Formats: sequence, structure tokens, C-alpha cells
Amino acid sequence: MKHSFTGFLDLFYPLFKRFMPLETYRYAACGGINTGVGLMAYFVSYRFMFTDDLVELPFIVFKPHVASLIVSAIVSFCLGFVLNKFIVFTGSALRGRVQLIRYLLTFLFNIGLNYLMLKWLVERLKWDAVYGQLATTTVVVLVGYLSQKYFSFRNA
Repeated sequence: MKHSFTGFLDLFYPLFKRFMPLETYRYAACGGINTGVGLMAYFVSYRFMFTDDLVELPFIVFKPHVASLIVSAIVSFCLGFVLNKFIVFTGSALRGRVQLIRYLLTFLFNIGLNYLMLKWLVERLKWDAVYGQLATTTVVVLVGYLSQKYFSFRNA
């Protein structure tokens, strides 16, 4: 399955070959897929799952845009790690659990950055939550690429 997915992605690489190396292309393609899935999870959860003013759990209360961010983060974390480990950064010599721990650390940093930016855009600037998430995604993707390449999946 890995080889067929990678083969499919690499069919389009000649269009981008003169602009970027294969690893960067695969990161962009997999990141695009992961971002799309994450944004879809955010949109569906925000528009259809969390329709009340507050999302009440037994131990904490969230605003709908924050609860949707959590759902999106869980989906993106799982899919993103698998894509990065098995499709993008296949040359990393780090053990899988080390990669997972490092990926988790960078993911938590990125989700914190996303949370702070989203709160600022939605609660301070009064942006629509979906547009706020789209804007924060741009910044988080750049930070994520650099942290994954040079920390989580670096070539030791």
C-alpha cells in the first residue's frame, strides 16, 4: 500500500522537480492531504457536532471553535505521523518511538501556536472560526515542516 501511494504521489513530481527536492514535494503533498483532512474534520465538527454555544464535558467546558480544534488535532496527529514516517522522511535513522515522541512534542507546540492564533483571530478580531483556522494553518504548516525536517525525522 505504501509503495502504491508513494508511486501515485510521485507521478506528479516531474511538474515540481525543478522547484523542489523530492522530500519537500512529498511533504507538501502529504501535508496538503493531512491539512485538507484536518480542515474537513474542523469544519464538520464546528458546523455539525458542536452547534451549542458551549461544549460541556464532565470536567471542562470548551467553546465550539476550541472543541473543533481538538477533534481536528486528533485526526491530524494520527494521519500526519503515518504520512511523515512512511512516505516523506523515510531516510531517517531514528527509531520509531523516538520519532513519535519528537513528533508529539512538535505537534503539541504547533497545536499551542494554532490555539493561540485561533483564539486571537476569533475572540479578539471577531473572525469567523473556519476562516481563522484557515489563516492559522498557513503559519502552522511552515513551522511544522521545519520542525519535522530538522527535529522529528532528521537524518541522524
